[in-house]
Amino acid sequence: MANDRAGRPAGPEDLEDLPHLVTAYYTRTPDPEDPGQRVAFGTSGHRGSSLDGAFNEAHILATTQAIVEYRAAQGITGPLFLGRDTHALSEPAWTSALEVLAANEVDVLVDAAGRYTPTPAVSRAIVRHNASERSARADGIVVTPSHNPPRDGGFKYNPPHGGPADSDATSAIERRANELLVAGLSGVRRIPAARAVARPYDYLGSYIDDLPNVVNLDAIRGAGVRIGADPMGGASVDYWGAIAERYGLDLTVVNPLVDATWRFMTLDTDGKIRMDCSSPAAMASLIGARESYDIATGNDADADRHGIVTPDAGLLNPNHYLAVAIEYLYGHRPGWQAGTKVGKTVVSSSMIDRVVAGLGRELVEVPVGFKWFVPGLLSGELGFGGEESAGASLLRTDGSVWTTDKDGLALALLASEILAVTGESPSQRYRALADRYGDPAYARVDAPADRAQKAALSALSPEQVSATELAGEPITAALTVAPGNGARIGGLKVCTESAWFAARPSGTEDKYKIYAESFRGSEHLAQVQNEAREVVARALGAVD
Repeated sequence: MANDRAGRPAGPEDLEDLPHLVTAYYTRTPDPEDPGQRVAFGTSGHRGSSLDGAFNEAHILATTQAIVEYRAAQGITGPLFLGRDTHALSEPAWTSALEVLAANEVDVLVDAAGRYTPTPAVSRAIVRHNASERSARADGIVVTPSHNPPRDGGFKYNPPHGGPADSDATSAIERRANELLVAGLSGVRRIPAARAVARPYDYLGSYIDDLPNVVNLDAIRGAGVRIGADPMGGASVDYWGAIAERYGLDLTVVNPLVDATWRFMTLDTDGKIRMDCSSPAAMASLIGARESYDIATGNDADADRHGIVTPDAGLLNPNHYLAVAIEYLYGHRPGWQAGTKVGKTVVSSSMIDRVVAGLGRELVEVPVGFKWFVPGLLSGELGFGGEESAGASLLRTDGSVWTTDKDGLALALLASEILAVTGESPSQRYRALADRYGDPAYARVDAPADRAQKAALSALSPEQVSATELAGEPITAALTVAPGNGARIGGLKVCTESAWFAARPSGTEDKYKIYAESFRGSEHLAQVQNEAREVVARALGAVD
């Protein structure tokens, strides 16, 4: 149930005490015996708050040293691209990381203007550097908790492929970092920040120079598309104005303010400040101004996610925009190979499946996590990879790799390209797809689960599903591995002819998530959700 204040402006009582937050980063020592205070890499790195003993200087010193040792073991001897977003804990953590990297004589490249660095700009820098066979391989670190609330910090590693690190890398880094925590940081090399040397790198210029090779900016300018771009107080704040000026776009930076309290935000569904550009509550201000622009867009704090707002529909459901983007791209990128495939996650809408089939393309369905798209984007096998949480990337117009991490800037600009080239907004394009393929109802709900139940859910096998029907239809598949690559999905997906659900444990809370969709309407969706709980409970042995 939504909080009563969801979608309303944040008040003084919602704001973090930033000096208290930063002081806790430096003064609180985490207890490595407490699982909640250890280094723990999820799908997007280590995240937590200094106030909880989950994101403190000790975590960053230990994790950075572990990354130094990991890259040395992997023979990575090139530069490390270091970026950060606008969260209050990002600059302290960025500085701590630099102290360790410099002490270990790593060649570090930091933003030339001393400003913020979107995740896609770091990914693009790594990919571009490593395209030269004469260069030693580079990797990167982005200090960001993405769309998380202002009290949180985040720290993620991108290896030489430029995308999110895989489980082998994160497990090794996490294990070594926790060993260093237990040892009281013995083994961590560090020098004072004043002596930590880094080289300047023009992340903004390098990224923006290359944008015409991934999005048709000439078409956007020629059509006079009126764009409202909201950085939402995040790392894209300098980029949008520079893009507008460089390419002569009719683009307004809706909110150029950076304030680590995010006092200008409207509250998310749960009543917290969260820079989630896929949330109607968090995007309420931009939705309210939608008549002022042909296309309005939002990005989260590190600009790896996108939100698309149109005058006729408001904020698009992320799944809807993914389907529209796929349908458009595979008809307007003649430089892509005829066999270029489409990537989606197991919890993304089946509308994508139907669109891809209609295009005569092959679908690659992978577990949750953008890391699964990296090999395909790097090789050009995938023209597009997208996930239900409003994260995606695509190939350059010539079919070569662009980024191997999510790019909220490019996906936001693509919405304007679609309008400029077709004369229809993405929401209008989606209605045409719904008329052709059906109009699914999609939702995510949560159910309680303790640690043992979550572990059991992650380890399920299809044979443990005893049900033969779901919401009045025969079950056609019960999956615990993704069809596209055979990797475990960390949960269960059950499909029928017109509906499906997927259940995955939460990584941080005592619950599991149920994603569900039905092409038979909202009432049928509710039935699918209710029966999904029963199917999961029986599979876990919670009921007879």
